[in-house]
Amino acid sequence: MAYKNLLLEKEDRIAVLSINRPNALNALNKDTLLEIMHAVEDVRNDDNICVLIVTGAGNKAFVAGADIAYMYDLKAIEARAFAALGQRVFRMIETLEKPVIAAVHGFALGGGCELAMCCDFRIASTGAKFGQPEVGLGIIPGFGGTQRLARLVGPGMAKELLYSADIIDANEALRIGLVNHVVEFEEMMEYVKNLARRIASKGPLAVKLCKAAAIEGAETDIDRGMTIEADAFGLCFATADQKEGMGAFLEKRKAVFTGR
Repeated sequence: MAYKNLLLEKEDRIAVLSINRPNALNALNKDTLLEIMHAVEDVRNDDNICVLIVTGAGNKAFVAGADIAYMYDLKAIEARAFAALGQRVFRMIETLEKPVIAAVHGFALGGGCELAMCCDFRIASTGAKFGQPEVGLGIIPGFGGTQRLARLVGPGMAKELLYSADIIDANEALRIGLVNHVVEFEEMMEYVKNLARRIASKGPLAVKLCKAAAIEGAETDIDRGMTIEADAFGLCFATADQKEGMGAFLEKRKAVFTGR
């Protein structure tokens, strides 16, 4: 598929999905969300890809938010449908069987912060800015912000950010647990790609099962979560990757995983 608002690049078992609307600071409109859906499906179906990186083209913004010009004249029913679309697309990213890393620079506000939060974790450049400023526009977050932010940083901090519309810098995002690491902008993509390569070098089925267990377990009680983990642990022993990984350890050599 040819994309108007995205760039999708693949190399070394890593896909890089860049939101590419520089004149709108990579803001999300309906067409862009639909393109993201197609791109994520492409990555899902590509057995050569082990890790997806999500970022924004240019040096000003990851994603500045949902497109306000697009939203301004929406009727209530249209606005609800737009929110539902964004939620569906972001849930696709969140539940993608392959790890997803957000490489965040510049503005990650509103829908941009929500896009970053649906990824498995976030690496930020020193100049990154995060926030959910929707109440300052007379609306609320619609792509999962009221739900994921509390799960990541705790309810008290999340409510403060949601109610105040405050924008925080990368160091504050690191302090509250919204991002994992902060690096210089010039070094960020190589840092993230190196991290992605380390993940891609591990057993792909094991990484897939780790992600599935972590996501499903976080949405249930601890006892059910332990059962989910035990089931996934057992499944590993039905794979060639388990024999290769443990055999390589015992033989003191590097494992060569085949994803089987």
